[in-house]
Amino acid sequence: MAKRSGKGRRNPPGRKVNENLRLGSREVWTRNADSGKSVYGETRRDFSGEEWRRWSANRSKICAGLLCARENPDGLIPNSGDDILYLGAGHGTTISHLHDVICGPENIHSGRIVGVDIAPRCLRDLTFLAKSRKGIIPVLGDARKYAEWQIYVPNKVNWIFQDVAQSAQVDIFLGACQKFLNHGGTALLSLKAASERWTKEGEKALFDSVGEKIANSGLEIVEAVDISRYEENHVLFHCVKKAHS
Repeated sequence: MAKRSGKGRRNPPGRKVNENLRLGSREVWTRNADSGKSVYGETRRDFSGEEWRRWSANRSKICAGLLCARENPDGLIPNSGDDILYLGAGHGTTISHLHDVICGPENIHSGRIVGVDIAPRCLRDLTFLAKSRKGIIPVLGDARKYAEWQIYVPNKVNWIFQDVAQSAQVDIFLGACQKFLNHGGTALLSLKAASERWTKEGEKALFDSVGEKIANSGLEIVEAVDISRYEENHVLFHCVKKAHS
Protein backbone atom coordinates (compact mmCIF):
# COMPACT_ATOMS: atom_id res chain seq x y z
CA MET A 1 0.00 0.00 0.00
CA ALA A 2 1.26 3.46 -0.87
CA LYS A 3 2.38 5.68 1.98
CA ARG A 4 0.29 8.74 2.78
CA SER A 5 1.50 11.61 4.87
CA GLY A 6 2.09 15.35 4.79
CA LYS A 7 -1.20 16.62 6.24
CA GLY A 8 -1.01 20.23 7.29
CA ARG A 9 1.79 21.12 4.91
CA ARG A 10 0.84 23.92 2.55
CA ASN A 11 2.60 22.92 -0.67
CA PRO A 12 4.32 19.84 -2.09
CA PRO A 13 8.14 19.96 -2.10
CA GLY A 14 9.87 21.81 -4.94
CA ARG A 15 8.93 24.71 -7.18
CA LYS A 16 5.72 24.92 -9.17
CA VAL A 17 6.16 24.08 -12.85
CA ASN A 18 2.41 24.33 -13.37
CA GLU A 19 -0.71 23.81 -11.28
CA ASN A 20 -0.31 20.04 -11.44
CA LEU A 21 3.45 19.49 -11.14
CA ARG A 22 6.12 20.38 -8.59
CA LEU A 23 9.82 19.91 -9.32
CA GLY A 24 12.47 19.68 -6.62
CA SER A 25 16.16 18.86 -6.76
CA ARG A 26 15.55 15.22 -5.85
CA GLU A 27 11.86 14.55 -6.31
CA VAL A 28 8.89 15.32 -8.54
CA TRP A 29 5.21 15.45 -7.54
CA THR A 30 2.02 15.50 -9.62
CA ARG A 31 -1.49 16.32 -8.41
CA ASN A 32 -3.44 13.05 -8.36
CA ALA A 33 -6.18 13.08 -11.01
CA ASP A 34 -7.66 9.89 -9.50
CA SER A 35 -7.66 10.78 -5.81
CA GLY A 36 -7.39 7.95 -3.33
CA LYS A 37 -5.70 5.57 -5.75
CA SER A 38 -2.08 4.68 -6.47
CA VAL A 39 -0.95 3.26 -9.80
CA TYR A 40 2.31 1.48 -8.99
CA GLY A 41 2.64 1.74 -5.21
CA GLU A 42 3.92 5.31 -5.27
CA THR A 43 3.78 7.58 -2.24
CA ARG A 44 0.68 9.76 -1.99
CA ARG A 45 0.47 12.81 0.27
CA ASP A 46 -2.14 15.40 1.20
CA PHE A 47 -1.15 19.05 0.92
CA SER A 48 -3.74 21.68 1.79
CA GLY A 49 -6.53 19.19 1.17
CA GLU A 50 -5.21 18.02 -2.22
CA GLU A 51 -3.63 14.66 -2.92
CA TRP A 52 -0.29 14.52 -4.74
CA ARG A 53 1.73 11.55 -6.03
CA ARG A 54 5.49 11.22 -5.92
CA TRP A 55 6.88 10.44 -9.37
CA SER A 56 9.63 7.80 -9.25
CA ALA A 57 12.68 8.66 -11.36
CA ASN A 58 13.79 5.03 -11.13
CA ARG A 59 10.68 3.96 -12.99
CA SER A 60 10.24 6.81 -15.45
CA LYS A 61 12.76 8.21 -17.90
CA ILE A 62 10.82 11.45 -18.24
CA CYS A 63 10.95 11.97 -14.48
CA ALA A 64 14.68 11.17 -14.57
CA GLY A 65 15.04 13.77 -17.30
CA LEU A 66 13.26 16.38 -15.18
CA LEU A 67 15.76 15.81 -12.38
CA CYS A 68 18.86 15.64 -14.59
CA ALA A 69 18.23 18.27 -17.27
CA ARG A 70 20.28 21.45 -17.16
CA GLU A 71 18.64 23.23 -20.10
CA ASN A 72 14.95 24.03 -19.59
CA PRO A 73 13.71 20.96 -17.68
CA ASP A 74 10.22 22.51 -17.64
CA GLY A 75 10.14 22.15 -21.43
CA LEU A 76 10.12 18.37 -21.11
CA ILE A 77 6.53 18.39 -19.90
CA PRO A 78 3.47 18.90 -22.14
CA ASN A 79 0.89 21.55 -21.28
CA SER A 80 -2.50 20.96 -19.73
CA GLY A 81 -4.99 20.11 -22.46
CA ASP A 82 -2.38 18.98 -25.00
CA ASP A 83 -2.79 16.05 -27.36
CA ILE A 84 0.28 13.83 -27.06
CA LEU A 85 1.66 10.65 -28.61
CA TYR A 86 3.55 8.15 -26.47
CA LEU A 87 5.38 5.35 -28.31
CA GLY A 88 6.32 2.48 -26.03
CA ALA A 89 3.59 3.11 -23.49
CA GLY A 90 4.49 0.20 -21.23
CA HIS A 91 2.27 -0.50 -18.23
CA GLY A 92 1.26 3.13 -17.74
CA THR A 93 3.54 4.29 -14.92
CA THR A 94 4.72 7.43 -16.70
CA ILE A 95 1.46 7.92 -18.57
CA SER A 96 -0.41 8.12 -15.27
CA HIS A 97 1.69 11.11 -14.20
CA LEU A 98 1.34 12.76 -17.60
CA HIS A 99 -2.40 12.27 -17.22
CA ASP A 100 -2.26 14.10 -13.89
CA VAL A 101 -0.65 17.04 -15.67
CA ILE A 102 -2.48 17.31 -19.00
CA CYS A 103 -5.90 15.78 -18.26
CA GLY A 104 -6.73 16.15 -14.57
CA PRO A 105 -9.76 14.65 -12.78
CA GLU A 106 -12.41 13.45 -15.25
CA ASN A 107 -10.21 15.03 -17.96
CA ILE A 108 -11.22 18.52 -16.92
CA HIS A 109 -8.48 19.96 -19.20
CA SER A 110 -9.60 17.94 -22.27
CA GLY A 111 -6.14 16.45 -22.83
CA ARG A 112 -5.55 13.34 -24.89
CA ILE A 113 -2.81 10.73 -24.51
CA VAL A 114 -2.45 8.16 -27.29
CA GLY A 115 -0.30 5.36 -25.86
CA VAL A 116 1.02 2.82 -28.37
CA ASP A 117 2.65 -0.45 -27.35
CA ILE A 118 3.32 -3.72 -29.12
CA ALA A 119 2.92 -5.93 -26.02
CA PRO A 120 -0.61 -7.21 -25.21
CA ARG A 121 0.23 -7.47 -21.50
CA CYS A 122 1.14 -3.79 -21.36
CA LEU A 123 -2.02 -2.84 -23.21
CA ARG A 124 -4.14 -4.77 -20.72
CA ASP A 125 -2.67 -2.74 -17.88
CA LEU A 126 -3.00 0.50 -19.83
CA THR A 127 -6.62 -0.28 -20.73
CA PHE A 128 -7.41 -0.88 -17.07
CA LEU A 129 -5.79 2.46 -16.20
CA ALA A 130 -7.78 4.24 -18.91
CA LYS A 131 -11.06 3.12 -17.32
CA SER A 132 -10.48 5.41 -14.34
CA ARG A 133 -8.44 8.08 -16.14
CA LYS A 134 -10.36 9.67 -18.99
CA GLY A 135 -8.28 10.92 -21.89
CA ILE A 136 -5.93 7.91 -22.15
CA ILE A 137 -6.27 6.07 -25.48
CA PRO A 138 -4.52 2.65 -25.35
CA VAL A 139 -3.42 1.34 -28.76
CA LEU A 140 -1.98 -2.08 -29.51
CA GLY A 141 0.45 -1.57 -32.37
CA ASP A 142 3.96 -1.57 -33.74
CA ALA A 143 5.56 1.87 -33.48
CA ARG A 144 7.10 1.35 -36.93
CA LYS A 145 3.79 0.66 -38.69
CA TYR A 146 1.97 3.99 -38.60
CA ALA A 147 -0.73 2.86 -41.02
CA GLU A 148 -2.05 0.37 -38.46
CA TRP A 149 -2.79 2.97 -35.77
CA GLN A 150 -2.55 6.48 -37.22
CA ILE A 151 -6.36 6.69 -37.18
CA TYR A 152 -6.01 7.38 -33.45
CA VAL A 153 -3.88 10.45 -34.22
CA PRO A 154 -6.06 12.35 -36.70
CA ASN A 155 -4.30 15.67 -36.08
CA LYS A 156 -0.69 16.59 -35.41
CA VAL A 157 0.29 16.76 -31.76
CA ASN A 158 2.40 19.14 -29.69
CA TRP A 159 4.41 16.49 -27.83
CA ILE A 160 5.86 13.06 -28.64
CA PHE A 161 7.80 10.66 -26.43
CA GLN A 162 9.44 7.47 -27.64
CA ASP A 163 10.81 4.63 -25.54
CA VAL A 164 10.63 1.47 -27.64
CA ALA A 165 12.72 -1.66 -27.39
CA GLN A 166 12.93 -2.15 -31.15
CA SER A 167 15.67 -1.88 -33.72
CA ALA A 168 16.20 1.36 -35.65
CA GLN A 169 14.78 3.42 -32.79
CA VAL A 170 16.20 6.67 -34.12
CA ASP A 171 14.59 6.19 -37.53
CA ILE A 172 11.25 5.35 -35.90
CA PHE A 173 11.50 8.51 -33.81
CA LEU A 174 12.38 10.77 -36.73
CA GLY A 175 9.61 9.30 -38.86
CA ALA A 176 7.04 9.82 -36.10
CA CYS A 177 8.13 13.42 -35.62
CA GLN A 178 7.90 14.11 -39.33
CA LYS A 179 4.42 12.64 -39.59
CA PHE A 180 2.75 13.55 -36.30
CA LEU A 181 4.55 16.48 -34.62
CA ASN A 182 3.46 20.10 -35.00
CA HIS A 183 6.03 22.74 -35.89
CA GLY A 184 7.33 24.11 -32.60
CA GLY A 185 6.31 20.90 -30.83
CA THR A 186 8.45 18.97 -28.36
CA ALA A 187 9.83 15.48 -28.99
CA LEU A 188 11.69 13.26 -26.51
CA LEU A 189 13.73 10.18 -27.42
CA SER A 190 14.91 7.83 -24.70
CA LEU A 191 17.91 5.94 -26.05
CA LYS A 192 19.97 3.19 -24.44
CA ALA A 193 23.44 2.75 -25.90
CA ALA A 194 23.18 -1.03 -26.08
CA SER A 195 19.92 -0.88 -28.04
CA GLU A 196 21.54 0.54 -31.18
CA ARG A 197 23.82 -1.46 -33.44
CA TRP A 198 27.17 0.28 -33.28
CA THR A 199 30.56 -0.81 -34.48
CA LYS A 200 32.58 2.29 -33.62
CA GLU A 201 34.19 3.37 -30.38
CA GLY A 202 32.37 4.19 -27.17
CA GLU A 203 28.96 5.32 -25.99
CA LYS A 204 29.83 9.00 -26.36
CA ALA A 205 30.55 8.50 -30.05
CA LEU A 206 27.21 6.72 -30.45
CA PHE A 207 25.22 9.45 -28.73
CA ASP A 208 27.11 12.14 -30.67
CA SER A 209 26.28 10.35 -33.92
CA VAL A 210 22.60 10.09 -32.98
CA GLY A 211 22.56 13.77 -32.04
CA GLU A 212 23.99 14.70 -35.43
CA LYS A 213 21.39 12.59 -37.21
CA ILE A 214 18.57 14.22 -35.24
CA ALA A 215 19.89 17.72 -35.91
CA ASN A 216 20.13 17.00 -39.64
CA SER A 217 16.49 15.89 -39.69
CA GLY A 218 15.05 19.31 -38.93
CA LEU A 219 14.78 18.93 -35.18
CA GLU A 220 16.62 21.26 -32.83
CA ILE A 221 18.23 19.51 -29.86
CA VAL A 222 17.64 21.48 -26.67
CA GLU A 223 19.73 19.03 -24.65
CA ALA A 224 20.97 15.46 -24.68
CA VAL A 225 20.15 14.71 -21.05
CA ASP A 226 22.36 12.14 -19.36
CA ILE A 227 19.94 10.15 -17.16
CA SER A 228 22.39 7.37 -16.29
CA ARG A 229 22.04 8.27 -12.62
CA TYR A 230 18.64 6.57 -12.83
CA GLU A 231 18.83 4.55 -16.08
CA GLU A 232 22.22 3.08 -16.90
CA ASN A 233 23.68 4.00 -20.30
CA HIS A 234 20.68 6.14 -21.22
CA VAL A 235 20.38 9.58 -22.79
CA LEU A 236 17.12 11.48 -23.16
CA PHE A 237 17.17 13.67 -26.26
CA HIS A 238 15.02 16.78 -25.74
CA CYS A 239 14.13 18.15 -29.16
CA VAL A 240 11.92 20.81 -30.72
CA LYS A 241 10.62 20.71 -34.28
CA LYS A 242 11.82 23.78 -36.12
CA ALA A 243 9.22 26.18 -37.45
CA HIS A 244 10.02 25.49 -41.11
CA SER A 245 11.50 21.96 -41.07
